[in-house]
Amino acid sequence: MTLFTSGLTSFLATLGFAVIFNIPRRHLLTASLNGALGWMLYTLIMQLGGTIIFANFAGAVTVGLIGELLANHFRKPATIFIIPGIIPFVPGYGIFYTMESIMLQNFSEAVSKGSESFMIAVAIASGLIVSSTVGKYVRTYARRRKAT
Repeated sequence: MTLFTSGLTSFLATLGFAVIFNIPRRHLLTASLNGALGWMLYTLIMQLGGTIIFANFAGAVTVGLIGELLANHFRKPATIFIIPGIIPFVPGYGIFYTMESIMLQNFSEAVSKGSESFMIAVAIASGLIVSSTVGKYVRTYARRRKAT
């Protein structure tokens, strides 16, 4: 899949979830672009031979940082931009195949897929924590600088 196609499909997926999550209309485009940029970075890392765990981490950090910047700019909660943008990263296929392998009593495959899905979820959570922490420190620094 090309980078453009990947970005377009993730933009549309993020847009759909932004509508489902009732994001304000004027922020639908920015929230969707946020998801598309994060997923395009994920795709680029995967094309360059990176691991799926690192690609998810980097994509989550990107979505989180852009979400924090947009929240600061628009004076809105960061979750408006981050939650829809992170949806393309959710390892739904891995969880599905884990459950399918359990049902078929292929336990070695279930453990393999399950552990990979768990590590992807940890990478996404870690990426969001890192971006949230960086956003907090940037806001604190900006307030201190503005006060002086």
